[in-house]
Amino acid sequence: MSSVTDRERVRSAAKRMPNPDRFLDVIGRIDAVNGEDPKRVSAGSIEIGYELHFSQLLFSQVLALDSEASEALLIAARSQHICRWKKPRSEYSEGRAGYLKWRSDLKGYHADLTSEILDSGGYDAREVESVRQINLKASRSQNADSQAMEDALCLVFLEHQYPEFRLKAEASKMVNILRKTWAKMSPRGQEAALALNLGTEESRLVEEVLNPD
Repeated sequence: MSSVTDRERVRSAAKRMPNPDRFLDVIGRIDAVNGEDPKRVSAGSIEIGYELHFSQLLFSQVLALDSEASEALLIAARSQHICRWKKPRSEYSEGRAGYLKWRSDLKGYHADLTSEILDSGGYDAREVESVRQINLKASRSQNADSQAMEDALCLVFLEHQYPEFRLKAEASKMVNILRKTWAKMSPRGQEAALALNLGTEESRLVEEVLNPD
């Protein structure tokens, strides 16, 4: 179940699409799957699946970066972490190698699930592949939508996940994470990041990354 604001945002975006009903149907099916996430978060007076909540944040952030975001990018934003809870980190070995394997497999898993939904929802092979490439964040230097996805993911992390994550990580580790996050963003994404209203300590660590001396 979506918030009123989110529903309006999706409907407004649909008006720009060549087939609004098809777009709304696919978004609805992706939301239904993500809504099954057993991890629940509060959304006003109700609780919804965490991955549905995350997808709404990502969708909103993509539109904040580009109000004319492509249909492929908006669908990818809604499905970027689809059913992530079904492929937990615990299924992989500990350490960096296991972590990297998990992250790589996740991208393919999300892309495959999304492709199935799009294929059954009336999207042709070219359209399905366009979304798939964004889900995989492929060829970011040549694919503007893939880079926009990376920017949006980084911004959602900084605005909504970073404050809590900071409390669990050592300062030196957090600075390293922020440095890597910053490097993945385009100039447009970095500009948007600087405009975020971060807490005092969160801002201080970002400043340490940008001005290490």
